[in-house]
Amino acid sequence: MAAAPAPGASPLARAGIWPWLALALVIFIADQWTKVLILGHYRLGDYTPVTGFFNIVRAHNTGAAFSFLAGASGWQRWLFTAIGVGAGVFIIWMLVKHRGQALFSFAMACILGGAVGNVVDRLMHGYVVDFLDFHWAGRHFPAFNLADSAITLGAVCLILDELRRMRRGAA
Repeated sequence: MAAAPAPGASPLARAGIWPWLALALVIFIADQWTKVLILGHYRLGDYTPVTGFFNIVRAHNTGAAFSFLAGASGWQRWLFTAIGVGAGVFIIWMLVKHRGQALFSFAMACILGGAVGNVVDRLMHGYVVDFLDFHWAGRHFPAFNLADSAITLGAVCLILDELRRMRRGAA
């Protein structure tokens, strides 16, 4: 069990991890809702041009980021599911340990919400539903989804948090 926040601690520290779990839940719900819309309105490979560089598309990713191991025989589904579950448990532990550190906790919540969204996809479908397709000059960036966006935002915020921590340590 985590120690109680120190007297005079910030409201975030007193609130514990609940605001961050709520943020992760909002991200998860938004991710799953958008995927339900895509699955309900698009067949695999269907797309709708939105701009000259962006399409909404239905794509299935049986691999990890950038379709890593997508061509494997199916075992990768369980590997990436286990990694996602393990990451989720680790993130909750980190949220408990570092509650009150706003940027760090925001980053962890974004990663948690995205990871859970993709784990649910793997368990329900055997693949992750991707639908955001950016392209330029005939080259397409691998399609991704809101969960992937939240994970990326979380990773960027972790880097920023560490840079801020290093700057404070040097001062």
